Amino acid sequence: MLKPLRKCARPGCRMLTSESYCPAHKPKALRKESAAWHYLYTDPRYGWRKRRQDQLLAEPWCRVCAANGIRTRATDVDHVVPHRGNVELFLKGDLQSLCHSCHSRKTMEENGLLFGRFSPKKR
Repeated sequence: MLKPLRKCARPGCRMLTSESYCPAHKPKALRKESAAWHYLYTDPRYGWRKRRQDQLLAEPWCRVCAANGIRTRATDVDHVVPHRGNVELFLKGDLQSLCHSCHSRKTMEENGLLFGRFSPKKR
């Protein structure tokens, strides 16, 4: 059964599509890519839980919010340089504490998924 056509979900795009986004604005399939290294966070051999806990104890406030003069409790631990499955970077890369909002924004910027007022960083 065919879905009815609707406007692309990308702000300002008028292309009609049967999916959420037209082919020009369809986000990359990141879930499959990141799923390949998700085991690093769950496998006890890599010690992510302990490393995360130590980071939040050492830096309990969001680094990005603090730079803007706002004191927000950190809930997420972020790799400053994205590891993208590189075990060496995962284990020894620099970490920073972020609130959930800042962490989500940073991740989306890195993956080129932010539209509107936030533009993706050029690589």
